[in-house]
Amino acid sequence: MVALARSNRVRRTWWTDAVDRAGCTAYTVYNRMLLPASFAGTDVDAAHLKRAVQVWDVAVERQVEITGPDADTLMQRLTPRDLSQLQPNQCAYVPICNHDGGMLNDPVALKPRPDTWWVSLADGELRLWIEGMAEAGGYGVQVFEADVQPLAIQGPLSNELAARVFGDKVRELKFFRHDRFAFNGTEMIISRTGYSKQGGFEIYVERQQDAMPLWDALFEAGADLDVRAGCPNLVERIEGGMLSYGNDMTDLDTPFEVGLDKYVQVYDCIGGPALRDHVSNRRLMAVEMGGPIPTCDRRWPIMLGDTRIGVVTSAAWSQEFGCGVAIGMVDRRWGAGEVVVVETQDGPKPAQLRDKFWR
Repeated sequence: MVALARSNRVRRTWWTDAVDRAGCTAYTVYNRMLLPASFAGTDVDAAHLKRAVQVWDVAVERQVEITGPDADTLMQRLTPRDLSQLQPNQCAYVPICNHDGGMLNDPVALKPRPDTWWVSLADGELRLWIEGMAEAGGYGVQVFEADVQPLAIQGPLSNELAARVFGDKVRELKFFRHDRFAFNGTEMIISRTGYSKQGGFEIYVERQQDAMPLWDALFEAGADLDVRAGCPNLVERIEGGMLSYGNDMTDLDTPFEVGLDKYVQVYDCIGGPALRDHVSNRRLMAVEMGGPIPTCDRRWPIMLGDTRIGVVTSAAWSQEFGCGVAIGMVDRRWGAGEVVVVETQDGPKPAQLRDKFWR
């Protein structure tokens, strides 16, 4: 194994020491911060996530704050999603596109207060793009990275754990909604969101002094629930078709090509004209593979005979489903049921295109 060399260029989070003590065995770098990637191993972590509850340090989800009288106007300019339709306290999954309609990021956005947005970043330098657009357009806003670090609770027992710490009212929080809940003499914004199909919450911690008391409270309250430290899980997210920016989509892919058609609702935005005229000839699909599955750290060609019809962008072995699970960008001329070969660094693997993901 090759170790990750830590330095001040790769930022720590408020929970890095606690994550180390909890037995983190691998980190990745995300938004120039340390993101836990494994504890007991991807398969073991996935099985536990599906039956119990985990606490995730996801402080890497940096919050770009847009605040000022023109915040709503600028936010709508950034995305083809119609933000005027949002209800109070609703979170919004917002594709952000460049002038050609290519995906720059796929954050979740929410309004912590009037005239202010938090844009919760996937991996990328979107803050610089937003600052540039604000300056070039003369918008009356300030744009900066807010000192907010999210902590996630994920898993089927997340409702019970959250209720023990924040009160039973948190159980009533609807999917992709947020509200404020009391903790440690302050209020914290909690949203029913998260990067898994198991359900859960994300807690936006705004004061470092609350970070470790919250971590400790969750582990104390969840001792009989088999609560463990965890992290976004490669296997579980592919089984559920959850996309990873930088892996499954880049600025060369449009929302139409990555299955985000329903979020393209207005065209008076950056990239709107290109999206209006776009004709898509590719799409993301589930790909079932034979094993063993090597580390997918490069794009693997999907071959139909001698014809390359696409690439695998993410892949792992699923113990639950007994096969390799993968996400592929595939030419639209080919569909579910097609028997193909995926060319990996460990040699060719038999595969089949699927209509749906596994969960």
